[in-house]
Amino acid sequence: MTEAKASELDGRVLGRRWTVRLDPCGRGSSAVRVSCSRSSCAEQRLPSAAAGRAAAVAHVKAHLRAASGPRAEAYCACRAEGCRTHILPTDRHERAQPGRCGGAVVLAVVTDRGGRWWQAMECCSRCAAATPGLQVVTTGPATTSPAAAGPATADHPSNAPAGAPQFSDRPSPAAGPREVPAPRSAPTRRRPAYRKIAQRVIPYDLRPVVLRDELVELGDLFRAYQQRSEPDLALLADLHERKARAFTTWADVTGDTRLRLDAQRAEQAAAAARLQHQQRTGHSADGDGPAVARLLTVPTQWEHARAVLAHVADHAPLPGPEARLLVVMLTLRTAHTGTGNLVGQDVTALGLTDPEDLVEQLTGSGWLSIPGTVGDLLASRPENPTPITVPSLAPHEDGSGPFTFGKKMRPKLSGWAQKIVSDKKLRKAKASAGTRLFALTLATRTSTDGRLGPDGQGLVLGSLASWCDVDPGELQHLVDQLTAADWLTDAFVTDTHLSGRLTERVLPLTCPLP
Repeated sequence: MTEAKASELDGRVLGRRWTVRLDPCGRGSSAVRVSCSRSSCAEQRLPSAAAGRAAAVAHVKAHLRAASGPRAEAYCACRAEGCRTHILPTDRHERAQPGRCGGAVVLAVVTDRGGRWWQAMECCSRCAAATPGLQVVTTGPATTSPAAAGPATADHPSNAPAGAPQFSDRPSPAAGPREVPAPRSAPTRRRPAYRKIAQRVIPYDLRPVVLRDELVELGDLFRAYQQRSEPDLALLADLHERKARAFTTWADVTGDTRLRLDAQRAEQAAAAARLQHQQRTGHSADGDGPAVARLLTVPTQWEHARAVLAHVADHAPLPGPEARLLVVMLTLRTAHTGTGNLVGQDVTALGLTDPEDLVEQLTGSGWLSIPGTVGDLLASRPENPTPITVPSLAPHEDGSGPFTFGKKMRPKLSGWAQKIVSDKKLRKAKASAGTRLFALTLATRTSTDGRLGPDGQGLVLGSLASWCDVDPGELQHLVDQLTAADWLTDAFVTDTHLSGRLTERVLPLTCPLP
């Protein structure tokens, strides 16, 4: 605490002031030192900055509790430092005048933003109001003169003119206390307000205003969507469609080609999100189709299924639909490493005319390798499966292979194909291997609602015949068999196309086209 002697100008005393500081103890240490400007206060050392701040605040509070209230005869402690409240900018080199004090004397506390020092002091109300962040703790009564003890009379008229300002360093004719002005708030840095969408700043002066409002709202909606715990693809598609329209208008207004490209990308994103929503829910594009819980649930799996069928169509070692179907099933068993396990029922349940002869042809061509005889393979059971190897599917030295899916995806694809070829109604109808391969092919060539071909436009007969390794003239017979087995409905064969729809019961087995 520092206190000056009586001022030579007005006989008043300098206000009290305490300063508590928080300083580091040294480099490489988290300990801090708390010190007070009052010599009788001992220095404190604490292990952390948080503990130091708490101790410093408690020390300041202790001084405030021990000190008496603000003294009416005191003038500002800050006056001696030449603060801007007491010295005008034009009088910077002149001595601070106590006449620039104003209002009642207060006891106040101020601290820096970094929490490195705290200061309690006596000052006038004018200084308290002009100091950013200062908090008034106690307000003292305004000073009064002897003449102000009673009302003004003819013998003792008031010396203060009406409306004249009254200061804390001079006698005041008013006996009552004066209100303390509220302290000014700490200045804050004002940054220009701007909003963003897709990493683009929306100009504040963008016109028309309705376009700017739409962009601002879309930015808020996209940020809110990112905070969702579960995706909503329908909502995301709507947001991208709105963004595409808004960016197109923005590009028209500003002539910025990059905005138009962003609008095109937003349209593509909207279409992709809409398609994913339809594929996950099983609804058609018009939204009238029923929801379908598919065995293969995502487009990536559907593309892998089509990739396997395409690979077999290009690399089948033997001709004919029976060999093609068996190669498909064996490829799905060995796709990841070129090796797998097989039991006799896996082969005999495919509707092959002579499964033993067909397996011997595959082993004789070198495409398939088994440790024993074909008879042993056909006689094997699930508790003792036969290991098989397809050398052409083994990974190369760099680890790459003909397929890109991993070991967890392979059994899903194999189970999906097995579910189709062993369908109950196909088995009951004793469908041929060609019919089952035809059903497997159609399951990968439908729209989300089961219509054949992209967007339900039908399938080209020549492509179908190539995929199933049959003559185009045989397709009508295969269509009739699938229709009788409740696989196909509304089927119609022209000279070039097959149109129709897969029945509702087999929709869970489909892999819709993009």
